[in-house]
This record gives sequence, structure tokens and C-alpha cells, in this order.
Amino acid sequence: MADIISPIESGIRSFLNRTMSNRASIASSFFSGQYKPFKNQVYEDLKLQAQESGKLFEDPEFPADHSSLYYSGNSQLPGQVEWKRPKEIHQNPKLFVDGACSCDVIQGMLGNCWFVAACSSLAQEKELWNKVIPDMEVQEWNDEQPENYAGIFHFRFWLFDGWYDVVIDDRLPTVAGELIYIKSRDKNEFWGALLEKAYAKVAGSYESLDGGNLCDALIDFTGGIAETFQLQEEKYYEDEDKKLALFRTMRSEIDNHSLLSCAISAASQEEMEARTEVGLVKGHAYGITAVKKIYIGETSLMSLFAEKEKIYMIRMRNPWGQKEWTGPFSDGSAEWEKISSSERERIGLTFDEDGEFWMPFDDFCRYFTDLSICRLVNTSWFSFNKTWNESCFVGQWTTGPANSETDRAGGCYNHRDTFLLNPQYRFDVETDNDTVMIFLMQKDRRALRCKGISHLVIGFHVMKVEANRRYRLHAVKEKSGGSEYAMSRNVFLRCTLKAGRHVIVPTTFDPGEEGEFLLKIFTSKSNNGKELLHDAPSQSVWPCISYPCLVTKVFIQGAKDLEKQDRFGNADPYCIVKCEGERVRSPVCRETLNPEWNITVLFYRKSPDSLVKVQIWNSNVVMDTCLGKASVEAPLNPETVAKEVELYGRLQEKGVKKPGTVLLEISTCDDLMAY
Repeated sequence: MADIISPIESGIRSFLNRTMSNRASIASSFFSGQYKPFKNQVYEDLKLQAQESGKLFEDPEFPADHSSLYYSGNSQLPGQVEWKRPKEIHQNPKLFVDGACSCDVIQGMLGNCWFVAACSSLAQEKELWNKVIPDMEVQEWNDEQPENYAGIFHFRFWLFDGWYDVVIDDRLPTVAGELIYIKSRDKNEFWGALLEKAYAKVAGSYESLDGGNLCDALIDFTGGIAETFQLQEEKYYEDEDKKLALFRTMRSEIDNHSLLSCAISAASQEEMEARTEVGLVKGHAYGITAVKKIYIGETSLMSLFAEKEKIYMIRMRNPWGQKEWTGPFSDGSAEWEKISSSERERIGLTFDEDGEFWMPFDDFCRYFTDLSICRLVNTSWFSFNKTWNESCFVGQWTTGPANSETDRAGGCYNHRDTFLLNPQYRFDVETDNDTVMIFLMQKDRRALRCKGISHLVIGFHVMKVEANRRYRLHAVKEKSGGSEYAMSRNVFLRCTLKAGRHVIVPTTFDPGEEGEFLLKIFTSKSNNGKELLHDAPSQSVWPCISYPCLVTKVFIQGAKDLEKQDRFGNADPYCIVKCEGERVRSPVCRETLNPEWNITVLFYRKSPDSLVKVQIWNSNVVMDTCLGKASVEAPLNPETVAKEVELYGRLQEKGVKKPGTVLLEISTCDDLMAY
């Protein structure tokens, strides 16, 4: 007899299946697609060639010499560098010893604590880890099949426009037989050193990793977007509501497999890596490995429903593997005696001298200055979690002949004469006060440091525009948002915007600077994102088709004293604006006879005699009803004219005066690039 599944059991199975599918969909949105071979080196081909030749692989693109160590030629190392393979360093080398752990890697003689902190965060996320270090079992040393070893490894990073497969040989720089850069706590574990070498190859040299940005590594490990919180500048430590909201955000992001890190900024070069009175290090990046509520007192089954005091805690790790927090709840402190043994076991508490420690969230907000969250944005259609709609563009700032299509490097808003020459992108927001995330990244320039080329100062400016704009802006509009400008690979903005169409102008700070960029726009609903390429309507190749000769801007402020539509004396009105076959609909204003739409539209007109028509409708469940219409002449007149126009019926009521008037402003120019 076949098994019978109850409706409840079926529902539970369905829920679990959807939950697992949801996790997979978040990952697949970032992990899909082909991997591009970095520098056109195909791992499988190179490994096979090495095996067939009987010679261990030597990477010509990142040779074992000083050019791979320094771009400046200035050595700070304490002795003669020798490049050794792991089998020359330890008799039993392993890629991993007992898997990956946030405490595995320790920073070496390179100022890349940010990279080590990113590795600590990444090691906790198995799905991401398997992405960055693929084929771990195949790449692992196998003493039973020594013929498989070819001295070659490969790693994967997300680099600007997709995932790249980066090949390296396993020759590592040493001094006196010891690794000089990243090493593992286990002497025979080498995943950290090899991953660092692959990342140094992408950056051009090991020296290019000195003094980097933690957000960059998190993005390169995940393909996600990074957001930074200025904890001291925004005074989180003295605002309980902001502090609680931040804790909830961090805990949610940890649960959603985002990568988190933090730092204490140094006010001067002398303060760099100085230790504070509570054991924290300035100018230093820490990886965040847990965000939890910890209960004080007994936590047995009998007390689950009792009132229990709880404390908000955060766990982090110093990439140095030492120098931990010495304040409340530091390793071995008396405060831990208030926590039951079962609770300590639940959170995985240890007091090892491994650089990992817990601290109260209040103290975290008091001492740390910067928090970075790198998130994989959920763009799945089928999900229980918050989903986003994404528009993604790859563009360029280019210099070319004035006013040509290659003249696209106008600088920031301060340069008003050239600002609108930059690339422009439109997107729609469907509801008022909707949250929008905008992420701008420039192409990595670390490998060009040897030529004296550094990252550009970048940012973006957002403007509210006409509801139907489809051509480039020629006049600056009302600002609706914008980022700070920074000499960094990426800038991020989370903001709330009004409903309607907006235009983003990504820019360099100064005009005339060339570069490539990636722009991502995330909204709650479909945003219809598109690059604005053309200045005005293009003329048809067919001589019988006329070309627009006028552009009319119409601002519909609202309407007054409309006809009552329900027993409560209200209506749910919206308007439709039409001209020469084009129509634009406004949002619905609920329960009012005096709606305010404040919608602006543009019409490119072929005939000076064509009318602008406004229809006002009441939104109903079954069928909408017309409350009236108005027709307005739009002769050539660049001056804005305000009008209050009476409403009349349509169809059977054509010519019949209807209650109410529509309020609008209108102007018309014969210069199609006037607006």
C-alpha cells in the first residue's frame, strides 16, 4: 500500500522544499554563468600540459621573482626571498586541515589585514567558500595518486563584470624557509597562502595588497554589493533606536549569509596599528563571525517561557590571531560566569588565544568607527525573504569630440556646464517612499599602480524627471538622491525615493577622466531601468514620415472639486495625459475629490495644432469610470503658463459640463533639447 501523507505533513515538506529552493536561488543569482579564464589561462589545459610534460607548472603571468612581490621595487623583507613549493616547506602539505575555519589564517608581513578579515568571514559560508576555492577535493594533495600533482591551483573571484578563474603555480615566497605572508595555524595547511597569491596576481603584485579595502575583497569573494555604516559619525552609540535597528540588521544579514566586517579608523599614520586601552587595534580590519542575543541565567527547558535577561553580543576576529578585546566579556572574564554552561555551549564559546572574541554590542558601537556589510541581494521571484528587482549596466566615461556620443566624461555636479554630458540611466519607482539601493563600481586599477595610475574619485547624482522621459537630460532637475564621492572602487546608497521616474548620472569628480564602471539599481518592484542614449527623437529615413518640431512639457498638479463617487462622498481618482497617440497615467490618489498628482510629462509633437488631452478617472474594482476630460492648446511658448481647465464628459456625455477642474502648467519649445 502506498504511503499516505497527511495535509499537514505535505505542507511542512512543501515549506521546507521552498525554503531550500529559496537559499539556492539567492546563491544561483550570483553563481550562474560561465567562468572567464583570467589572462586567458585555462586551468584544465595547463594542468594537463604539466602532467604530460612531467614538469611542475610555472606561471609565466605571475613569475616567481621580485616583479610579483613589488611594483615599487622597495623591499621591506628581513632577508633573501626564496620561492618554495609547499612540499619544500612541509613534508605533508594540505590544502585544508579539518576543513575551513574563520581562525585558520594569520596575517604575515603585509598590511592586508582587510584581506585576512575577509577570509575569516568567508570561511563561515560553505557555499561561498566552495565557489572561491572550487574542486577542493580534486585540488587537494593525494599521496595515493602523486601523478595528479602538477604544481598548479586555481581560484575564482568576481571581478567587475563576472566570475574569473585565476590560475597560479604553488611557488610561495619564503625567508629562511618560512612563509612571509599569510600562513595557517596548522603548519601544513596552505589554502590561505595560495588564495592570497591568486588575489595578488589579480592585483598585479603582493605589494598592491598592502593597505587595501575590506569591502573590495568581500565583493570579489561574493559578487555582492557592499554597504558601509559610519558608526561614530552617525552616533549610533548614543541612539538606542538606531542601535537596536542596526543590531537587527546585522543579525538578519548574518542569517542571510552576508559577510560583515568592521574597523577603527586611525586619525594619523602614527596611530596605525596602535592598540587601545581595551585591546582593540586602530587602522585594522576585523571579521565579524556572529551576532546573537545571549541569555543570562538558567536556560533549561523549564525556563524557556520565563522572563530572562538578555544581552546583545557580537563575535569578531583579529586577523593577527592575537590581541583581543580586554573589556567586558573578553576571554576568561568574570562576566561569563553569569552565562550558563548550556548557553556558552550553544554559542560555541572558547577562550583560545586565536584572535576571536565576544564583546557587548553597546561597546562595539562605542569603539568601532566603520561597519561593512557585503550582501548577496535576493532577486529571486519565488522567495519568503525580501526580494529585489535589479537593473545592471556596464558603462564608460570617455572623452571625445565636443557634444559627440563619445563626449561622456563631464565630471560631478559642481561642473554644471559639463555635468550632463556623463552617461545617464533612467529607472522607475512605483510607490512613494520606496527603498532603493544603488551600487556604482569602477574597474579595478590596482594592477596599474606601477604606472602611477590610481582609482578615480567617483559618485553619482539622482534626479526626479518627467514620468515618460526617454531621452537624455539637457537641463538639471530636482535632486532626489546622491552618493558621497570617494577614491574607492565602489560607492553605495540606500535611500527612499518618491514614486515616478528618476535618472542616475554616474560621474568622476573631475571632468575629462576616463574609466569603466558598473552600475546596479535595486528596487522593490520592476524599475524599467534603461540607459538614455539619444538626445532627442531620431529623424525617420522615410521622407513621408514627419519629424517632431516641438517639445511640450505638461505639469499636472491635480484637480479640484471632482464629482462624488461613493456613499462616503469620496473618489479614488487618477489622470491620463495624452497627445499625438502617446499616453501617460498617474498614480491613484485614494479617497479624495481634490487629488494632487504632481506629475510632469513630455510630448515631442509633430503638429503645432495637436491638443494635450487630460482624462480623469475613478479607480474601481470592476470597471473604472470617467470623471471628465479637458483639452488644452499648446502653442509655441517657452514660458510656463498655469491653467485651470474645466472638465467635460465623454462619449454619451460629450460636451456636458462635469464637476471639477484640472490644474496644470504647460510650456512648448521648438528646441527639442530644451529640457
